[in-house]
Amino acid sequence: MLVSLSVRPAGAAAPQPVDRVALIEGVGIAGDRHADPSSPRQLLLASASVYADLALPALALRENLLLDDDVAALPSGTVLRIGDQALVRVMFACEACGQLDRHGAGLAKRIGARRGVLARVVTGGVVCAGDAVEPLGQRFPAWSDDWRARIVQVLDAAPSDTVIGYADLARMAGIQTSYCRAFPSLLRKLGPRYAARAIAARAVSPLPRWHGPGLFE
Repeated sequence: MLVSLSVRPAGAAAPQPVDRVALIEGVGIAGDRHADPSSPRQLLLASASVYADLALPALALRENLLLDDDVAALPSGTVLRIGDQALVRVMFACEACGQLDRHGAGLAKRIGARRGVLARVVTGGVVCAGDAVEPLGQRFPAWSDDWRARIVQVLDAAPSDTVIGYADLARMAGIQTSYCRAFPSLLRKLGPRYAARAIAARAVSPLPRWHGPGLFE
């Protein structure tokens, strides 16, 4: 069951609880700062059991959808039906960032992989607190919890006659742009097949830049 919902509008410091949200196919939640067709991080799903186990205040995990199921047990690629129409696709685990420690010393470390899972909207619709949530099985290819493996997944998906800007690569792999400074070293380690596929923002290339159409299909 869908226990509660929240939206974080652009410029808002914290998620805002709401009774219902509109999910937009391929985009995310209407009015939410993370709505982005090129991102695997459109929604954050969390488990009510984590709040109970750790005695957390409401919205401490900054989730969009709070479920009464154990979302950490859902394999990547699983599709969930929420309410009568909306479908969302589980992408990968959400990292427990240091901001969680505001709610208790060492909380990020204690939560580990239980913060929740990130997801994309497959079919839109209005969902409300109290709606049923039904797993429909693993219908899409899995995405790795390891950000380095996701970089490879994105690069492998790009047409061979294109390049990807570092910021676009970070967004499509679902990581913060601060990771871009690690890209040159990572790409060198991956070998020549990958080293020339991603370029810095101001780099010049005769090849067109790829922005990810079809990446999540």
